[in-house]
Amino acid sequence: MSVSILVVDDEPDVALLFRQRFRREARDGTYVMHFANSGEGALEQLTEGIEPTLIVILSDINMPGMDGLTLLGEIKNRFPELPVHLAPLRAIARRGVPRMRHREATRMKLIAGATATFDGEAAKLPPP
Repeated sequence: MSVSILVVDDEPDVALLFRQRFRREARDGTYVMHFANSGEGALEQLTEGIEPTLIVILSDINMPGMDGLTLLGEIKNRFPELPVHLAPLRAIARRGVPRMRHREATRMKLIAGATATFDGEAAKLPPP
């Protein structure tokens, strides 16, 4: 069964990083990765509907236009059941997977753990 992850960041390198990190799972059909380059773009995708089931939204905090905190508020108002995780996605993209700091590596493990334990309900990520 496939599930979706939505990554929101204005930095193009972030999409490349996540495509690389989840390439096997995407190829196997475990995860379907969706990307939005703005908060507005993410809300548009959510309004249109994301298939298969969306299990987590990963968003950068600092973006032009709608920032991550504003996006979080909008999502919680419109789609309260969706789990959202704010993370320094741009910092992760700049360092690359091998050079991630411990905090960022831990967040990636949390994401991987949340997706691995998906049980048909929206996965809940613990606070970072």
